[in-house]
This record gives sequence, structure tokens and C-alpha cells, in this order.
Amino acid sequence: MTRQIAILGSTGSIGTQALDVIRQHPETMEVYALTANNQVELLIKQACEFMPEVVVIANESKYEQLRNALRDLPIKVRAGADEVARVVEEDPIHIVLTAMVGYAGLKPTIHAINAGKAIALANKETLVIAGDLISKLVTEHETAILPVDSEHSAIFQCLTGEPPLSIDKIILTASGGPFRQFSLDQLKHVTKKEALKHPNWSMGAKVTIDSASLMNKGFEMIEAKWLFGVQPEQIQVLIHPQSIIHSMVQFKDMSIKAQLGLPDMRLPIQYALAYPERLPSDFKSLDFNQFHTLTFEEPDTQKFRNLGFAFEAIRQGGNMPCILNAANEVVVAEFLQDKIGFLEMSDVIEKAMQTVSFIASPSYEDLVETDKETRKKIIKEWKQ
Repeated sequence: MTRQIAILGSTGSIGTQALDVIRQHPETMEVYALTANNQVELLIKQACEFMPEVVVIANESKYEQLRNALRDLPIKVRAGADEVARVVEEDPIHIVLTAMVGYAGLKPTIHAINAGKAIALANKETLVIAGDLISKLVTEHETAILPVDSEHSAIFQCLTGEPPLSIDKIILTASGGPFRQFSLDQLKHVTKKEALKHPNWSMGAKVTIDSASLMNKGFEMIEAKWLFGVQPEQIQVLIHPQSIIHSMVQFKDMSIKAQLGLPDMRLPIQYALAYPERLPSDFKSLDFNQFHTLTFEEPDTQKFRNLGFAFEAIRQGGNMPCILNAANEVVVAEFLQDKIGFLEMSDVIEKAMQTVSFIASPSYEDLVETDKETRKKIIKEWKQ
């Protein structure tokens, strides 16, 4: 049976690579819906190639341009954030790839789970913000989350066939980013241009900055807690500059499984979209003759404080991870506009965690208000 797929964020890095995977497997995968935030020209091009049933542009000011470009094609055209959330509920859809960046991915993911759709999760912020809520909804609606992040896909693959209680710890690998060997003084003067040069992966701007600050790894740690039912103390972050081992699982008998491959996001995307099958691909294979040495080291949380903030946020629980995420989204946007320094981002995040109202057992509405409060406080009080 051909799987009908909705891609939320089809014009971003994950979305475009997902379409490349679908392009290679037209006999088993078909695009039902495409959504984008602003990149209307690319969305038009994608729609003309894949002929989905529906396209949605979140930015309503782009609606006329999109509608006019597709008016001669049998494609439904919609606009607005609410329509992005609604489209995932349509009956023919089998799986929803959530490739939107940041907080914006939470609402449509909830709608998709409530509609009983399987989730190919590339939006880690969903579980960072609302891991407890999402986990309960997945159980209630008897659906599944299939991880797309390379690290979580690696863990998922290592755990296939293993009893859940056999896990001793999860080892999340991280490249360390471009500033792994920088001193604190050097980090004070890091530029946006330098931070956007990831040594191994090609990603969107926001994720690339998060990788450079190790916030991305902190988010992945929180995501792993909810995906695999482990506690923060069972998750070890290990710097692995070569990015060949994507993550590992140590079991109670002290054996370790690892998943290896070249840095190529299409592999975990394809694994999630095709699960439980393994489909053939034209991806480049790993040549061990080119990698004589694989190295590992502990992360430096004195220089990269964001990783420590993530562990503290998940230990406190409640709405603290939501505060962490909202503060980070604001400061990364500021950094990308050259309005804040690299190390200053951590200062603002720390202050947000200390001063935004804490809620021990937040509802969805509480999380929405927490996100708003955090952004408002940063803009009014700390932005300067």
C-alpha cells in the first residue's frame, strides 16, 4: 500500500530531504499534503512536482500568490496556522512528518496524534515543551512516534527487538560543533557566520546555532527521555567529532549497540517513513578505510552552559523545559540578527529559567501562556 504522507515544513532542510526520499520511492510513498511558513516560491515548485491533494502556507499574506500559481491544478490551497493544524487530520493521511522548526510544531503535532496519525518526529521542541502531554496522547490514541533526528533514530534502531527494561543507559553522541576547542575568550567573539558553519551536517540556521551552543544536544536529551522512557541520569552526552556513530545504547549486561553511517539526514528520514521496512537507497555507504580513528570526549558544560540548563530543566520538570525552549528561540533569533553575543545567549536563558512563573503540572493552555510570558519578559526586560 502506498503511504500517504503530510510534510509540515516541506521547504526546510528536513522537508526537502524528505521529498528526495519520496522521489526515490514513488511506489511506496506519496505526498498528500505540503505546508510551509514563508517560502511560497519553493512550495509552488514542490506542489507542481508532487501534485499533493492540499498545500498550506502559514503566512496568510502569501495565500494569493500561492492560489494564483496553482489555480490550474487540482490542488486545494489553504492558508494560516490553524489550517496547518487541521490538514493533518484528513482521513487519507497515514503518517505526518513534523519538520517545522520550534514551538510552531506543537499544535499541529497534537492535532495529528488526536486524529490517530503516526508521527515522524523531526520537531524536537514538541517533546521538549510538552513531553508528558504528548506521551499521554500517544498512549490514549494508540499511535506511534517514529524519531527522525539521527541520534534518536540510531537509538530506536538499537532498541529494536530489545526489552524496554534492558536499557542501562543511552549514549547520545554530538559532533561538538565548530567551537569545540575554543576558549571562553574566543567564544565571546564568535560571529554568526562562524556559527553557521557546522563541521559535519547541513541543517537550517536555527538548528545549526543550537548545535554550536550544544542546546540542540540538550533538547535531544529531553526528547530521548520521553521517547525511550528513561531518566535524565540514564542519558550520557558524548562528544564524537567524526559524527559516524550516531548514538549508542548500553544494556544492563554492559553490552553496547551502536548505529553507524555517514552524516546524511535522508537515512533516518527514510527509516521513519518506511518503518518497519528497510528500503534500498542510493545513499553513500560508510568506508571504514577513510575513518581510521573515532574519538570521544566529555562535553565542557562550563563553556557550553546550555547543555547543563537542559538537564536542570528536565529535572525540575513542569513548564521549565517550555521556558528553556522559548528563551532559546528568542536569543537565537537575536543572535542571527547580530543583536546578541554567543555567550550572552546563555545569560538570557538562565535568567528566564530563574524568573518566569513555574508551573509543576501544566496543561496545554499553561504551556501556551508560558511560551508567551517568556518571550514577553525577554523582549521587555532583558533584550537590552
